[in-house]
Amino acid sequence: MGPLYARPWWTGPVSDPSCLFCAIVTGTTPAAVVLETDDVVGFLDVRPVFKGHVLVVPREHVVTLPELPETLIVPLFSAAQRVADAITSGLGAQGTFVAMNNVVSQSVPHLHVHVVPRTKGDGLRGFFWPRTKYADGEAQTYAATIREALA
Repeated sequence: MGPLYARPWWTGPVSDPSCLFCAIVTGTTPAAVVLETDDVVGFLDVRPVFKGHVLVVPREHVVTLPELPETLIVPLFSAAQRVADAITSGLGAQGTFVAMNNVVSQSVPHLHVHVVPRTKGDGLRGFFWPRTKYADGEAQTYAATIREALA
C-alpha cells in the first residue's frame, strides 16, 4: 500500500476547494494512496469497514454517478476492478464488496467507489431496507417511465 504523501505538483482537472476528496487528489490533504492514473485516484478509507477498504475516485470533481462524464466511466470502474483484484491477491481477502452511494448515505459529496475486502464469516451482513410491493400494473408504468428517460 502506498505511503501517506501529498502531491502538490498536481494541476489536473478542476477541483472543488471545499471537497475533502479533491484535496486528496490535488495533494493538499495527505492520504494512503494505493492507485493513481491520469483519471482516477484510489486511497484507503480513514474509517474502513475492514482494513484495506479503498475508495476509488475520479480526479475530476463529480458528485454523483449520473454526473460522471462518459469518458470517465471506463477509467473509474476499471480502476475499481483492479483494486478488487489487488485486495484479494494482495491482502488474501476471499472477495470484495464494491458499492457506491448517490446522495443518500454519501458522506463526502465527491463520487467514490468503495472496494471493501471480504472474508467468509467476517460478520458483515446485507443491507436491511424496508420492502414494498407494486400495485397491479404499477411496475410496468415505472419501467416505461424509466425506458423513456433512457431514450
